[in-house]
Amino acid sequence: MTPAPLILCGIILGAVALALLQRANGFRAQRPADLAARGPRLDLRQHLNGPILCEGVIYGPTGRVASRFVADMQGTWSGNTGTLTEVFRYDSGVVQNRAWTLTLGNDGSIRAEAADVVGTGTGQAMGPAVEMRYRIRLEPEAGGHVLDVVDWMYLMENGTIMNRSQFYKFGVKVAELVATMRQVPA
Repeated sequence: MTPAPLILCGIILGAVALALLQRANGFRAQRPADLAARGPRLDLRQHLNGPILCEGVIYGPTGRVASRFVADMQGTWSGNTGTLTEVFRYDSGVVQNRAWTLTLGNDGSIRAEAADVVGTGTGQAMGPAVEMRYRIRLEPEAGGHVLDVVDWMYLMENGTIMNRSQFYKFGVKVAELVATMRQVPA
C-alpha cells in the first residue's frame, strides 16, 4: 500500500475510536443514577407546574448559535399525568406550539408524548435530574427530518431547571439546545 491510503485508514480508525470513546464517556453515556444523591429532588409534578418561563439557545452542528428563543410554558397535573403546553418565540419571528403529555411511574419512569414526537418518549427521574430520550420530527420548513434526542434536565438549588438536549441524525450530533426553565411567581 502507498502511504496515502494508510494515512487515510489511520484517520478513519482514529475518528471511529474517538466517536466510540465519546459515546461511552460523554453526554449520552450519563445515567440518572450518576446524579441520584447530588442535590434536591426534581419532582416534575412540582417543578413543571403552573406558569414557567423558558429561555434558550440552539447551537448548530459546528457549535455556532443557530437560534435563540423564549418560551412560555404551562404545566398542569392530575395525579401522575401532566400536560406541559409550550409556546416558543424564536429570534427569527417564528412561533411554535407544542403540548406534551407526561405520565410518571411510581419508579421514576416517564412516558412522554407530543404531536411532533415519533412514537413515545421514555425517561427516568432520579434525584435532581431527569433524562428523556425520544424522536422528534422537525417542522417542514426545517426539513421535516426525524432526529433522535437525548434530553437532560437538572434542578438547581434555587429551583431553576437547566435543560441540555442533543439532537442526532444517523448517530451524528446535528444540534444542541441549552435552556433555563423557571416557575413564574404568583
